[in-house]
Amino acid sequence: MFPGRAIIGAETNSSLHMRGSYAMPSDEIRRWPRKEEDILKLGPTYECSAYDNSTAPWGSAHEEQWKLVKKHDFFSGMYIWTGWDYIGEPTPFPWPAVSSYFGIIDLAGFPKDPFYFYQSEWTDTPVLHVFPHWNWNAGETIDVVAYYNNADEVELFLNDVSQGTKRKQGDDMHVFWRLKFEPGVLKAVSRKNGRVVLTREVRTAAQASQMVLIPDRKTIKADGVDLSFVTVKVVDRNGVVVPRADNLIKFEVSGDGSIVGVDNGNQISHESFKGKQRKAFHGMALVIVQSKQKAGRIYLKAMADNLAPASVVINAR
Repeated sequence: MFPGRAIIGAETNSSLHMRGSYAMPSDEIRRWPRKEEDILKLGPTYECSAYDNSTAPWGSAHEEQWKLVKKHDFFSGMYIWTGWDYIGEPTPFPWPAVSSYFGIIDLAGFPKDPFYFYQSEWTDTPVLHVFPHWNWNAGETIDVVAYYNNADEVELFLNDVSQGTKRKQGDDMHVFWRLKFEPGVLKAVSRKNGRVVLTREVRTAAQASQMVLIPDRKTIKADGVDLSFVTVKVVDRNGVVVPRADNLIKFEVSGDGSIVGVDNGNQISHESFKGKQRKAFHGMALVIVQSKQKAGRIYLKAMADNLAPASVVINAR
């Protein structure tokens, strides 16, 4: 109607995701109904698939909407609903869900898979993101998806056996393989002009045995305000994240800092954000450490039943 007018889309996406949760087939879009009783019939576990194949009834999946914007020059952009999950307005589930499922990043700040989709479309930095995790039942059919850029193709290997090379066709924004699960190692290799660009692996995790603490910064300001966001991963003996681990993790801090927040990104968790413990969710949790008004060292320790403890030192200067 208005071919000369520039258009920007606001709240264009209403794609729903729970980090680390996957429902097959990945190429079938699920539009969640509006009525509470119908929603609960479809999702008794309060999970939404992270394949970008679950949406609210009024919105689009990320790839659906970006294809439209990318195709038409008069479409100047779009506003993703939303960048982050947020407390309140739980969608699509009612109580006991306490936050939205819209974000490409969960409440704890951990990226969901569509985060890497946007990286592959909007950045020049080489991207190769392969999902889901690789802990399933023997013989189960699993869709393996790869987001990539700066490459012509991706070849997938399962336990060193090639599952074929895939290229994006037409307006495709990812490639995928439908495989029968067998434990081991998925390896994806992206290539451009026959040369390897990136290699990524997804490994089957064994039993959880330990934790890893990863601070976003090991040095913070000693001003009583600055923060270090520490990711907690529950891993097996080889350091592979255990995708269904939900251990209760307790934290201790000593020295010149304190714990000011904990989270795990679970949209139906009723645990307090203020405390010294948090259950892992899909193998991960978050603890936030704050400096005091004194330079020194902050010692953080994480403990859980049946797991080796972990510790890290953060410097306040």
